[in-house]
Amino acid sequence: MTESFAEALRRWRGERSLRDVADLASCSKSLISYLEKGIRQPTAQIARALDDALRAGGELSALAGVRTGQSPIEQADALQAGLHEVLAAGPLGDSSLDEIDWTIARHGRATRYRPEAVHFPELLADFQDLRVLLTHRHPPAVRRRLLVGAARMSGLTALTLLKLGDDRAASWWRTARTAAASAEDRTTLSWAYAHEAYQLYYTGDLYGAVELAMRAQQVAGGLPCVGPALAAPLEARAHARLGDGESAARALVSAETALGRLPEDEQIGSAFGYNESQLRFHAGNALTHLGETGRAREELSRAAELYPTAERMDRALVALDTAMCTVMDGDPANAADQVTRTLVGLHQEHRTALIIYRAQQVADTVPPGAHGVHEVRALREILALPPGEMERTRGDQHGDSG
Repeated sequence: MTESFAEALRRWRGERSLRDVADLASCSKSLISYLEKGIRQPTAQIARALDDALRAGGELSALAGVRTGQSPIEQADALQAGLHEVLAAGPLGDSSLDEIDWTIARHGRATRYRPEAVHFPELLADFQDLRVLLTHRHPPAVRRRLLVGAARMSGLTALTLLKLGDDRAASWWRTARTAAASAEDRTTLSWAYAHEAYQLYYTGDLYGAVELAMRAQQVAGGLPCVGPALAAPLEARAHARLGDGESAARALVSAETALGRLPEDEQIGSAFGYNESQLRFHAGNALTHLGETGRAREELSRAAELYPTAERMDRALVALDTAMCTVMDGDPANAADQVTRTLVGLHQEHRTALIIYRAQQVADTVPPGAHGVHEVRALREILALPPGEMERTRGDQHGDSG
C-alpha cells in the first residue's frame, strides 16, 4: 500500500522536534503537526521545502499530490506530477538537455503540418515540464539552455495562438523575448522579434511590423541565423502594403542574402527554420501587393512546386495569393472560384483564422461592379458560413464527411 504524505513526513522527521523541522522549512510548528496528522494537505511549495529541510530526496514532493479517496488514475496523475518535481531537481546531464532540445525541435517541425488545435495540448504539456525544471537551481550553463528552450516554447505558443486567431499571442512574444534576453542568446532573440513582426503584420500594424523586422536583423548582429531570413521578407511585404516599392525591393535583396547565408540544417520546414519555398511565397506576396502580378505569379508558382503537400496552410496561402493576382488582373470570377475551391478543399482543422482572413482580403478586393457575378456571390456565401456549415459544403463537393 502506498505510504501517505503524513506517514512519510513522520518517518523523515524522526527524533527531531516539530519546532526544529518548522524552522528548517520556514513554516509554523502547527502546520507540521497538522500535516503529520493528515488534517492539512501539503502544497507543492511546502512539500519541496520539507524535502530540502529533511533531505528526503524528493520523496515528499512525490507523495504531496496523493489524496485519500482518489481513484487509481487520479493517484497515478498525482504521482506523475510529483515525479516530475523530483526529476526537475536535477542534476541535468547532456542527455537530458539534448532530449529537451529534440522535443522543442519536434514541436517546431509540427507547426508546419499538424493542425493547431490538435498540436496545442501536447505543446503545452511539454512546456509545463520545462517550466517545472526552471523552478529549480541549476548550473549557469544548464539554466541558459533551459531559458533558450523556454523562449522557443513561448514563441511556439504565440505562433499557435496567432493561427487560432487568439489575441493573447502578443503577450507570449514578450515572454519569449524576455527569456531569450535572460539567456543572452541573440539568435533566439532575433527569431522572436522576427516572428512577432509577423504578428503585427497580420493584425494590421504595418509600421510596427517594419520596426520589429528591422530590429530582428539588427539584434542578430551579422550572425547567419534564422531571424534575419524570416524578418527581411516580412519587412518587404510590409513596405509593399505601404506602397513603398523601393524599400520593398531592398528588403527582398536582403532576404535573398540572408537565406543564402543560412546554414543548411536551418533551411528546413520548421518554425525554427526558413527555406526557399517560404521565401518564394513571401516574395510573391510582396510583389502581389505592389501590383507586379507577372513576377508575383512566377514566385508563387515556384513556391507551390517547392512546398510539401503536408504543409497545407502555406500551400493554401500560396493559392490565395495567386487568386489575388487573378483579381488584380481583371478576372474576379476565376479568382473567386480559386478561393472557394481552396477553402472547401481544406479540412476544418486546417481552415484557420489566418486562412479565412486572407480569403476575405481577396473577396474584398473584387470591384463593386463584379459583386453580382455568380462565383463572387458563391464565395461571399461560403465566407459567411459557420465553420461546421463550410465543412458540410466540403463534404458535398468531395464526397466525404470531413
